[in-house]
Amino acid sequence: MVITMQIYNTLTRKKETFVPVEPGKVGMYACGPTVYDLIHLGNARAICVFDVMRKYLKYRGFDVKFVQNFTDVDDKIINKAKEHGISPLEHSEKMIAEYFTDARSLGINDADIHPKVTENIGIIIEIIQTLLEKGFAYESGGDVYFAAEKFDGYGKLSGNSPEDLREGASQRLNSDSDEAARKRSPLDFALWKSAKEGEIFWQSPFAGDGFIGHGRPGWHIECSAMSKHYIGNTIDIHGGGSDLIFPHHENEIAQSEAATGCPLANYWVHNGMLNVDGKKLSKSDLEKMSAKERESYLERMKETPFTVREAAKLYGYEPLRFMLLSAHYRSPMNYTAEVARGAVKSIERFKNCKTLLETAVPHEGGLSESAKSIVEKRRTQFVQAMDDDFNTADALAAWFELVREINSAVADGSASREDIDEFRKLFEEFNGVLGLLYATSEDIPQEILDLVEKRKAAKSLKDYALADSIREEINQKGYIIEETRQGVNLKRKG
Repeated sequence: MVITMQIYNTLTRKKETFVPVEPGKVGMYACGPTVYDLIHLGNARAICVFDVMRKYLKYRGFDVKFVQNFTDVDDKIINKAKEHGISPLEHSEKMIAEYFTDARSLGINDADIHPKVTENIGIIIEIIQTLLEKGFAYESGGDVYFAAEKFDGYGKLSGNSPEDLREGASQRLNSDSDEAARKRSPLDFALWKSAKEGEIFWQSPFAGDGFIGHGRPGWHIECSAMSKHYIGNTIDIHGGGSDLIFPHHENEIAQSEAATGCPLANYWVHNGMLNVDGKKLSKSDLEKMSAKERESYLERMKETPFTVREAAKLYGYEPLRFMLLSAHYRSPMNYTAEVARGAVKSIERFKNCKTLLETAVPHEGGLSESAKSIVEKRRTQFVQAMDDDFNTADALAAWFELVREINSAVADGSASREDIDEFRKLFEEFNGVLGLLYATSEDIPQEILDLVEKRKAAKSLKDYALADSIREEINQKGYIIEETRQGVNLKRKG
């Protein structure tokens, strides 16, 4: 297939034909979580989106190097660690382990590299030194700041002018604060923070008040240093949630391009935000509600927990992944109990079709023209959807159409073994990209599949007593066998 992928670039605000820096290879960096607590569904949407992008690029034949960092030192981590009476590094390691529990349960493949900030302090210091030498950064009161207005083009990603950004920064900055006193401009941002007494710190060449050289990196510089170190000066695809466009990614561009003189990324990709029940309410909003309204709202919220761990207890990890991929990644998404329950039903449809393909009784004969047409049409539909800016909503539509056609072909008894093999191959291709069916606990043991085949043979010979005894044996082994319009369906009991 000729590859003509289109990707929406936040930087240019339009879809562009994807052309990697190096033919056949893709360098991809996604901003990972700050590991102070369990990941929530907003985090999970970005993680699932970039997992699918990576899988699809591989499906299309690219050699993908995917890097996703962990911010494992941060004010929130320090505060959480204090609450639990442990060190910040102990807390972040615990939360990284919890991250992998949830991410892998969502069917997320580990990145090729998961760099941690605390393991890359040296390369962070190096890029700060480069910015100081080039005059883009300055030391003040033990901190090091990036002089934003010295970088031509500051604001190009977010589409804001330096004047608008300066006004906004001035409003956010307390003019009486120590930080305001140390900055030359409200737009400037920290590359290195001098340590406060009792805080975690690393030794650096930068002078600090009272703690000479003791400090830790600012948030933005971490990704600039790690993406450069693990991928190179220019990344093919850099992404994250749309909430990172400003200030995080805007600041990344400024400091990286000031240091290297190269574009930081050729394609900036951002997923839309996720709302719960259509809105986010503050404490004051709740107080304005009547008692009845408040009770109704809080009751609904029990069905829409925001952490992945709690939501999975209600709906399962696979349905959550389906839900997060069911809309185009750039669109805002509304998480409700109804949407989650609909995702559970959709996953069940896919699982039933997979079981049908595994248990169908094929007829003799080669690949039929009808099956060949179905496979070609749905593969083309799927690829066109994904080539068009990773449109998972339309790709799922192609998969659902395939499921409908498989069910119909098997129900009318026209499917040959070759037909079923081609259907199964395409089904697994789609699943390999979207990754919706992966829970090994749902896999059907070969022993059970063999019993199903024996039962079919007994029925074909009209030995119904033997067929019934095999059904009972299957039941005793923990599976329920059902006769459906499409054929035999198996389900694990309970």
